[in-house]
Amino acid sequence: MDDTAEKGPALQMTSLLCTLHDHRDDVNWCAFSAKLLATCSGDKTLRIYNTSDFSELSFSPLSGHGYSVHCCCFSPCGQFLASCSTDATTVVWSMVTGEIEAVMEHPGRSPVRICALSPDSIHMVSGASDGTLALWDFPSKQLRRTGAVNDTTMVACSFSPCSQVFMSGSTYGDLRLWDLNMNQLHAEKNAHDLGVTCCTFAPSILSGGQVVQFRLASCGQDSLLKIWAINKFSSGAYKMQLLHTLTGQSAPVLSCAYSSDGQLLVSGSVDKTVAVYDAKNAVLLYTLKQHERYVTACSFSPTSPLIATGSMDKTVNIWRLEDGCSGHGESALTSGEGRNSAGRLKLLVTDWSEEDVSEWLVEEGLERLVDKFRANNIDGTELLSLTKETLASELLIESVGLRNKLLRKVEELKSESACSGIPDEFLCPITRELMKEPVIAADGYSYEREAIESWINTKNRSSPMTNLPLLTTLLTPNHTLKMAIGRWKTSH
Repeated sequence: MDDTAEKGPALQMTSLLCTLHDHRDDVNWCAFSAKLLATCSGDKTLRIYNTSDFSELSFSPLSGHGYSVHCCCFSPCGQFLASCSTDATTVVWSMVTGEIEAVMEHPGRSPVRICALSPDSIHMVSGASDGTLALWDFPSKQLRRTGAVNDTTMVACSFSPCSQVFMSGSTYGDLRLWDLNMNQLHAEKNAHDLGVTCCTFAPSILSGGQVVQFRLASCGQDSLLKIWAINKFSSGAYKMQLLHTLTGQSAPVLSCAYSSDGQLLVSGSVDKTVAVYDAKNAVLLYTLKQHERYVTACSFSPTSPLIATGSMDKTVNIWRLEDGCSGHGESALTSGEGRNSAGRLKLLVTDWSEEDVSEWLVEEGLERLVDKFRANNIDGTELLSLTKETLASELLIESVGLRNKLLRKVEELKSESACSGIPDEFLCPITRELMKEPVIAADGYSYEREAIESWINTKNRSSPMTNLPLLTTLLTPNHTLKMAIGRWKTSH
């Protein structure tokens, strides 16, 4: 178990898989589709990753908003991504091309804080700082209806799994249930003292007799995570009932999300922790403590036992739930399919598959060992534990020179993978790996030469750090930085 996780009463385990360092400001939201992860930030961009290896897609980052991007959500099929911003728009992006499909301007031009898509892909709701809600027809991107709650800011919204009603939450502290005609079906005032921060429906529908029941989780500035039952009666009336109040975090809870089977519930807090609960029994399973600042976002993958958490420390952490405890079975990340070198090296070496190890051997000029390693099922964990004795007696590698070369490469790998101890200025902003040939670009930042050259060739000469055009593609070797990295490597 990762030493950043404190185990609760359950037997399941969780581990930190990788950390994404690409955003340049607070991470405000993260969302999974079946194959992608989207994150958005105060740096005005969204970033899109392939969940097979967490390599960034070629058209990422997405730059179309004029101000901070507060929320993003995928369409159920994963073909589209919606995002909303302080610039008073909700933008719909194609996940095939990265192009903008539509820009929807919020009525009243107030900053849009939240957006949500219905599970049937027919409707989208956006909520703004002036308390207004806009209901859009998603296929046509046309505004259908508006609603409002005075003297508050809309900060939370979620559709029920039947797509016929949705819940909104505001800084006033209330939760309100709406139908598709923007009629208020129920208002739960003072649901959270000092304000709601997030709400999310569980994916399942419970029915019995004359009652249909949904479950909803909400969190707020009162440092509480609450689980509600929302009952719909045959008469059409709705009633909300508080089932559980979870107190696993010591400061305002900013985000919450259900797993796709509804069995787990995750939340992120101002206390810098991520709490994972057994949703049915309302039991804290574990607390994750990797982030350095407020945890502002959390999301479960619908297809793999993965959690993404975003923070004001500008990072996104990817956590893996061991033993398929969310009911999803083996993580897709144990497969080598669709990986590339850059994506593989973003993972912890201990999480490399046998295929990853084989690819690494080829890259390091040790291809003659591939068949032997495959025959002995050497994965990342096994690779790091190799010794001269095991290479000679168990793997039967007779060449002393070959054994020594392999062990040197393994030691280099251990050094390079210990990124938590590397000064940030020694890491390339693009690859987040220790630089070997640092160069200074026209934006004044230093990058690994190969990475920035590739970036310039594919990103239309924009700066990876500022997104502004590079006035020149001239790259100047940063000898001072290279010497500093060399001294650091020698001392470590």
